[in-house]
Amino acid sequence: MRIIVIAIGTAGDVHPLLGLSRTFVERGHEVAFCTSPVFAPLVDRYGLRFLPLGTVEQYRATVDDPELWKPRTSLKVLWSGVASTMRPLFDLMSAEVDRETIIAGHPWAFGARIFQEKYGVPMVTLQVSPSTFLSARRPAIHKQLKLPMFLPYPIRAGLLWALERGVLDQVCAPDINRFRAQLGLSPVRHVMSRWMYSPQGVLGLFPEWFAPPQSDWPPAVQLTGFPLFDDATFQNLDDELEKFLAAGDKPIAFTPGSTLVNESSYCDAAANALELMGMRGVFLGQKNPDSRPRRANVLARTYVPLSRLLPRVRALVHHGGIGTVSQALAAGIPQLITPFAHDQFDNAARVVRLGCGIQTEQSITGTSLVTSLRELLGDNGFEGRCAHFRARMEPGEASCRRALKVLEEVASRTLPSGPASSPFDTRPTLASA
Repeated sequence: MRIIVIAIGTAGDVHPLLGLSRTFVERGHEVAFCTSPVFAPLVDRYGLRFLPLGTVEQYRATVDDPELWKPRTSLKVLWSGVASTMRPLFDLMSAEVDRETIIAGHPWAFGARIFQEKYGVPMVTLQVSPSTFLSARRPAIHKQLKLPMFLPYPIRAGLLWALERGVLDQVCAPDINRFRAQLGLSPVRHVMSRWMYSPQGVLGLFPEWFAPPQSDWPPAVQLTGFPLFDDATFQNLDDELEKFLAAGDKPIAFTPGSTLVNESSYCDAAANALELMGMRGVFLGQKNPDSRPRRANVLARTYVPLSRLLPRVRALVHHGGIGTVSQALAAGIPQLITPFAHDQFDNAARVVRLGCGIQTEQSITGTSLVTSLRELLGDNGFEGRCAHFRARMEPGEASCRRALKVLEEVASRTLPSGPASSPFDTRPTLASA
């Protein structure tokens, strides 16, 4: 079986799908990985055939846009970047898909979803975090969208329907439907709640205890657990970091992930808080070396696999990306989360609901951070609850194998019979479609 895996987004979206792809290859399948060229070295390291989507410049223009990290403007900026991939992705699928191919794509892989409809190619949607499953039963938490649970369900459902038709469809559907019209396809609506998910299969790459399935999620969602991929196969802790970790009490780890922050202010506030508390810290993810604090109680690294670092720290301060959340749960350490946009608010709310961390405001000062860390570290209940959910975490490989089983089942039902070398279909070019 040939599998084309499509990852749209930042490292938090790409890493889990790389974890799946590695298992697919180990189980004897041919895998091509489609994502931004920013991640080409990582894809190549795992021996996957790389299919570039967009350019490094396009990726950076989107991720480094401050409006992407503001709840009021994030959707339009994100959609602008995603919409630009629709036609290139459709054309790429036209060149790559044959009779043995199944597509496994991120929900934002709209070009592949349209290709599936046009030519009947089997596809499974890969949902990295639960936040974009629109639900009135148990609404996800977003900065600009809060459906109060005290309202009766029919009212919540009506409000959610109005939001989708009046806001989400207004942003996304026009670009989708213009492209569909070029292909002779009818227009769609309810893009976010229904259409973008493949009717052949939807995988939630998280466990049920983190996000219990709801009756108003897309049909036939299957949960696999967290893939827990972070490139630890090729990256160890360096000698200086090893000595730092062994030299005293467990430090606090800090990482802003892909979020656009003022690194100098962030690092200074964190370092000041640690100094006031007499604690040590490890800072990850700084793009500007000059922003890194130069203090004896702090060590900074651009990147360290979290699965290697987090079991050796006392707590993690981060912005709520799903990959970071899952690694902290696997390590059994409490989390202090300062969400900015996208799925971060919902992920933070779920960690708080589990009793494994607290959420605080976006702007971190030395004083506010001290208060939050004292609350996090002074409550022994966090330690017990984190240990409880660490025990419930399965190895990432178990998640990847469950995902593969679903793909194999979908492929067995949907891939056409016939010689493997024959084309999947006669696919006209876009110009002639």
